[in-house]
Amino acid sequence: MDNAGQLIVSRLEAVRAGIVRAARDVGRDPADITLVAVTKTFDRDAIARAIAAGQRVFGENRVQEAKAKWPGLRATHPDRALELHLIGPLQSNKVLDAIDLFDVIETIDRPKIAAAVAGAILKTGRRPRLYVQVNTGAEPQKAGVLPEAADDFLVACRGTHGLAISGLMCIPPADQQMSPHFALLAKIAARHGLGELSMGMSADYELAIQLGATHVRIGSAIFGARP
Repeated sequence: MDNAGQLIVSRLEAVRAGIVRAARDVGRDPADITLVAVTKTFDRDAIARAIAAGQRVFGENRVQEAKAKWPGLRATHPDRALELHLIGPLQSNKVLDAIDLFDVIETIDRPKIAAAVAGAILKTGRRPRLYVQVNTGAEPQKAGVLPEAADDFLVACRGTHGLAISGLMCIPPADQQMSPHFALLAKIAARHGLGELSMGMSADYELAIQLGATHVRIGSAIFGARP
């Protein structure tokens, strides 16, 4: 293994140790937390090194970037059970591609997208797991349904659009304490019987785990600074 691969291995080991530590601190089973390695802007060589190090779940922000990288990676590793999450905003003209590429779409956030996803599922027969993104900080520059609208939106996703929603996702404001945002997401999920919570990144994933995260999205702590 080359030096770059060894560095990814050591970083993955450190993150996995952090997940175990955070889970055990609050009496959770570490096996209940999924590490989503965020590979946006990183090339296929970096991703292949992570796969060789045992990582199987990955996240991409952009449909077009994923389309350029992941079919080839899956063809190169047909024996590996790889899972790909969309963790960036989804545009309506990219929905069919997203349904084809991703195993989990974490960013359902408005009626237009919910309707488009429902139509694409009917057309293709593919059924990725779906999360609703909640804009817990009500930041105008970020995607996500506002917290006060989340209950009605979840009801509409299930009832009006017939979507099977598995969980919630959030990206809290970087300049605020994370705890209230993680707790808010967990509270909304509990009201709707949702068992999956995607929250926490490189700087705060241990806190997110302590507040109920089932999926943590980590990029720079594994792959280093982005190009």
